[in-house]
Amino acid sequence: MLSHDFETLYLKFRANFYKRMVARIGTRKGSLSATELFCVEVILLLGNPTISEFASYLNISLPNANYKINSLIEKDYVQKINSADDKREYRLASTSKYENYRDFNKDFNNHLMKRVYEIFTPEEQQQMSYILQRLIKIMDEQSSEEALRND
Repeated sequence: MLSHDFETLYLKFRANFYKRMVARIGTRKGSLSATELFCVEVILLLGNPTISEFASYLNISLPNANYKINSLIEKDYVQKINSADDKREYRLASTSKYENYRDFNKDFNNHLMKRVYEIFTPEEQQQMSYILQRLIKIMDEQSSEEALRND
């Protein structure tokens, strides 16, 4: 039952995200395709990766990753930032143009959280927060283990 409920919640979040994402994708010059939107989301989720880290995570070739990144840079949704550690290395980051584009999901999340605060008691909210933090930690550990296996 818990597994089914978790899967249902996950699918509802995804369905909402994709619905709002597709509504924002335009046909005008410079708009994002679904694949490009996905790529920028991966950059955000990875926390400003290098191009190599981006390519490795998606399991794509470096030339393919460069092609995707250059297209996003040309459209001003991604930028390369010199690494603080190594000036020869670049980190990928989203631009303010993308952040404005991405706001489409904030309304849904804000509305959902408002409902959570209205419906659940403070104790239930605290328990929910505790469980979510533990799940995030489990997922981070799993991602680290997968990264080590792929190296």
